[in-house]
Amino acid sequence: MKGWPMYQDLQQLKAMGLNKSQVKRRLGIDWKTVDRYWKVTPDEFSEMRRNNQRTKKLEKYEDQIVRWLQEHPDISSAQVHDWLKEHYPDYHGKERTLRRYVASLRIKHGIKKSVKVRQYQATEELPMGYQAQVDLGFINLKNTEGQKVKLTGFGLVLSRSRQKYVEWEDKPLTTARFIHMHYRAFEFMGGVPEEIVYDQDRLLAISENSGDVIFTAEFERFRQQMGFRVYLCRKNDPETKGKIEAVIKYAKNNYARHRIFDNITDFNQGCIEWLARTGNANIHGTTKMVPAEVFKEEQKHLKPIPNIINQPEEIVTRQVRKDNTIWFNGNRYTLPLGSYYPEREVVIKEDQGLLSIFDLNTGEQLAIHRIALEKGKLISNNNHKRDHSAKIAELFENTLANLGGSETAVAFLKGIRKEKPRYIRDQYDLINRTIANHDAETIFQALSHCLERRIFSAVEFAIALDYVAQTKESKTSGSILDTSAIPPAYRIKTEVRNISEYAAIYGGVNVEQGRRNQRLHEKP
Repeated sequence: MKGWPMYQDLQQLKAMGLNKSQVKRRLGIDWKTVDRYWKVTPDEFSEMRRNNQRTKKLEKYEDQIVRWLQEHPDISSAQVHDWLKEHYPDYHGKERTLRRYVASLRIKHGIKKSVKVRQYQATEELPMGYQAQVDLGFINLKNTEGQKVKLTGFGLVLSRSRQKYVEWEDKPLTTARFIHMHYRAFEFMGGVPEEIVYDQDRLLAISENSGDVIFTAEFERFRQQMGFRVYLCRKNDPETKGKIEAVIKYAKNNYARHRIFDNITDFNQGCIEWLARTGNANIHGTTKMVPAEVFKEEQKHLKPIPNIINQPEEIVTRQVRKDNTIWFNGNRYTLPLGSYYPEREVVIKEDQGLLSIFDLNTGEQLAIHRIALEKGKLISNNNHKRDHSAKIAELFENTLANLGGSETAVAFLKGIRKEKPRYIRDQYDLINRTIANHDAETIFQALSHCLERRIFSAVEFAIALDYVAQTKESKTSGSILDTSAIPPAYRIKTEVRNISEYAAIYGGVNVEQGRRNQRLHEKP
């Protein structure tokens, strides 16, 4: 015996004065069944029957729901309700019915849920369009490769209608990004409220944000452009912005948690769809109204969005390390020697596989590197290992002027630049030091000697200078270019000299090691 006949017979026997045990024996049903329906009214029994029918409709989703509960024991019935709507277009169940069904499945399969309790204080409802609340939240997810990804969630809620806007970011939050999130939230709402409530710590310095600070001066400029007031909460006072605290928790637990992160664009698009489907479409637990429906009226009370001509540029910064490098995507990239000083930050920009690094204050480009695909690499530029305050072109011109500016000098310096491109500065510096005590004629003869024999070396040039000078002092006749006048001691084959010998003679200049010395003089 089931359904209405059983219920009617039970109630008739009860009216006749029979007790529960007598009714059990008369109808031949379980005593628990008699006890369950003993005080139930016809309307209550009818509702119970409808709920049973709805529960039976949910049975086709049981396996999927159980899998979700087993994979994510802390998942809420509200999120299960949203996931069913997302993945099964034919699902049209009620959240309250599903909540009871999920609870029964937890008992049936022994899946417990831990709940954290936080205390809040009730506040009075504010006028429409008057106040919004803003806060940030953080959650760790797994991406498609199984790696951990930390997301920052930005939430804004209108205090009266509870209309919500939520946006996510997978990179360290910057001042510009924080402002852009506000602007998109205003566009989503279709207007600007009179006042916005913030957590004081999070507005002035976001410590959870990898040390990146939201600068109040830049945000104040945006606030004045938008025309809203700022209300800063006192520390340890979550009740003042309890509405947005609940929104951040709702977005994290009902939308973000247990999702697989692919890319930030799709993740944010999915969040907008969630807002339309669930976040702003479900009846609010406190107001007992649908936020999207109340928002239609509150939107009329918001102020128009001003046009911002100069929106802040999106800036990503990195701190310069003591070894004159910065971290980017798991690799170190070098900066010129001397770039580091305490607390210095630089701006980085990505473009077509290149990483450009700029001074934060002047905008000067400090370095450019090709972005590495591997991890744990040191991406360096050899030019960063030495001081380049004096440009090579300027050094060339200065050295040429010191040599007399002749065509012979031009050819000699270009030859050095071609043969010793890594040691141009060292070579030119040595030339400038060795010619300081020699006259123009001696310099020209030494240049001619080296160029004639295609010797492009500052060390060999210094030796030639010394020889020419000694020849003049001894008043020997004949030119250095006259090979017959060269003493026998200089007309032998040049031996291979170790670079350390030249370094010892000429001040330890760093020249190319291992290069064999060319002949100083050749036989005629």
